[in-house]
Amino acid sequence: MWRRDMPMQQESPTNNNTTSTCSIVSEKFPPELDKVGSECTHLYPSNNNNITIEGNSSVKCIVVMGDKLFSAHQDHKVRVFRIHDSTPNENLKCISTLPTINDRWIKPFWGKNYVKEGKNKKHTWVHHVDTVSSLVISKDGCLLYSASWDRTFKIWRVSDFKCMESVQDAHDDAINAIVVSFDGYVYTGSGDRKIKVWKILEGEKRHALVATLEKHKSGVNALALSDDGLVLYSGACDRSILVWEKEGGGGGCPSSRKDRFLRVTHPSTTGDTTSSRGGHMVVVGALRGHNKAILCLVVVGDLVVSGSADATVRIWRRGEGRSYGCLGVLEGHAKPVKSLALVVDSCYEERDGFGGGSYYLVYSGSLDCDIKVWRIWIASQ
Repeated sequence: MWRRDMPMQQESPTNNNTTSTCSIVSEKFPPELDKVGSECTHLYPSNNNNITIEGNSSVKCIVVMGDKLFSAHQDHKVRVFRIHDSTPNENLKCISTLPTINDRWIKPFWGKNYVKEGKNKKHTWVHHVDTVSSLVISKDGCLLYSASWDRTFKIWRVSDFKCMESVQDAHDDAINAIVVSFDGYVYTGSGDRKIKVWKILEGEKRHALVATLEKHKSGVNALALSDDGLVLYSGACDRSILVWEKEGGGGGCPSSRKDRFLRVTHPSTTGDTTSSRGGHMVVVGALRGHNKAILCLVVVGDLVVSGSADATVRIWRRGEGRSYGCLGVLEGHAKPVKSLALVVDSCYEERDGFGGGSYYLVYSGSLDCDIKVWRIWIASQ
């Protein structure tokens, strides 16, 4: 169901209202989708084109790059599958499990490769020892980042799946989300209510902590970055989506308000204040409207889409300055929405009195075991 009780004003330093047009359309969907509805399409397995990822553990996250699909699992593993366009009817076959056999066999022979787990257990640093919760691929496609409930994140080389680095004890609680900017900043969100910013500083080979962002009142579940990397969106169990901007980017934030929005700590061990300041971000607004925890976020252009434990999906758009408006609410799932994807379907210019805009496809996955596809129209601002 498409709810039209929006737009609504959102918390913003500029206090601007944003009114925009967003509507669900009932045109026929692409023929490859299995069922056509007036509001959304449900995706079901098709007997003629069934693709299955084989595994014995719950899948927590999937990312695709080229002909490879990477999946994060509850059994502490990352698996790699090869996608064959020429054989769509076959199950995807696993070509590697991370850490690889080479990493698992070579690392145990060196004592320095072991790290402590609790009081009596040890394991090699290449292993995750709890659920792998999030995956992201670097913008150049060379590195895969994995985050885990074991409070670590690891970096893997995509070409040969070698584990290049492990950041131990990155947080005080489980890491739920990880995103990477085009200029190499890594953002991790955790159940400890913190977002941490990491970067390989000049002359160093390993990631160092350059900033800690603290504003949420409960665990951080989701992160998303704008295309230019200047704006970070974070969703948490406190039902809010915070909007963070890099200092000097997107208009900045008046210095008199900085302390009100953010407490940032910079590790004194780096000795590089310039690089550390590069990760400094300030809160410039909050998007509120969901009734329960925010579980997933996705950003495309000036659109932000959020999924929540309240079983709804909300569409937000950035307006002039730092104002945001909620364009509408997608209702139809019976349980929490855990995963989202947003793609541009088609664009139209303004002509003959018809306002321009774009069609988008919103894909939402829920604990009700449904994947829904929503086609929405967003009018140009």
